Amino acid sequence: MEMSVGRRDTVRVHDLVTGYRSRSAVREVSKSFDATLLSGELTCLLGPNGAGKSTLLRTLSAFQPAIGGTIEIEGRPLADYSSRELSRLIGVVLTERVSLSNMTVGELVGLGRSPYTGFWGRLSAHDMEVTDRAIRLVGIDELRERPVGTLSDGERQKAMIAKTLAQETPIIFLDEPTAFLDYPSKVEIMQLLQRLAREEGKTVFLSTHDLELALQIADRVWLIDKTRGVEIGVPEDLALNGALGRYFEREGVVFDMTTGLFRINTGLSRSVIVTGDAHSGRMSMAVKALAREGVLAVTPGCEELPCDVSRPDMTVEVTADAFIVDGSRRCVTIAEMLEAILRV
Repeated sequence: MEMSVGRRDTVRVHDLVTGYRSRSAVREVSKSFDATLLSGELTCLLGPNGAGKSTLLRTLSAFQPAIGGTIEIEGRPLADYSSRELSRLIGVVLTERVSLSNMTVGELVGLGRSPYTGFWGRLSAHDMEVTDRAIRLVGIDELRERPVGTLSDGERQKAMIAKTLAQETPIIFLDEPTAFLDYPSKVEIMQLLQRLAREEGKTVFLSTHDLELALQIADRVWLIDKTRGVEIGVPEDLALNGALGRYFEREGVVFDMTTGLFRINTGLSRSVIVTGDAHSGRMSMAVKALAREGVLAVTPGCEELPCDVSRPDMTVEVTADAFIVDGSRRCVTIAEMLEAILRV
């Protein structure tokens, strides 16, 4: 995959505070923070429910005013842009489902040209070329004549992204684009957005609850929490400085520094000595299965154990074709290995 060159600031915020203002009061949702979004990067906004992710996206998209601070788009204050100008700068894909059942995918994508033609305007030859390219980039040529109402959730999301691409904006904001999708479709959408950022030089900024997927694919992450505010960095730096743990660790959920991902803490109380190729898939699966059953896998000679974990009372040797328990019982499957260990 080619990396885009000359990444530059496209969105810059300073002392930004989001929230809601009424006649009698102001309710702040996010604390004051500074940040930038870059062209050629995929940035993910992560936080728990109610943290203010959608409010922040709506504020950056000019759908609602900020409580305080400034937002600049391409070096110019957001408030200085007209609606027509913004429609050529920012494309937005929201989670709300618009009723477009009788429209074909091709017609839907063509609506992305409305900032240039007017909503009822006829598409020129150039507009058709842009629409065709957007459909090709997203990989939905075979859906062009399909009614939108017949699409799966994943296909519909691709069509909405193609519509935004047809808008030819340098900036794309998406609110939970992988919601309601199965895992392969989530991965496909995230890879598509990463490719659009890197190969097309787009600034792509999205909110998501798919934490582990975002940590694997995002160039940069914005963490948001009502108490802690906003913290920004590449995923690995946020792991090393403890921010990911501070924002998301709860009882039963811990951040695993070795994998850079979160895992379930099942509450370990027992340990066994496990030997074999530490880098093999068989070893990894054996350790994972043991942990699920509350058994910690340790290496020979291990002296330090968590205070609530007992000393090793059994051994498991992981070979190319078996799991040998206590040097004598040969187990072909992990299920057999667990039975041999847990029945003690």
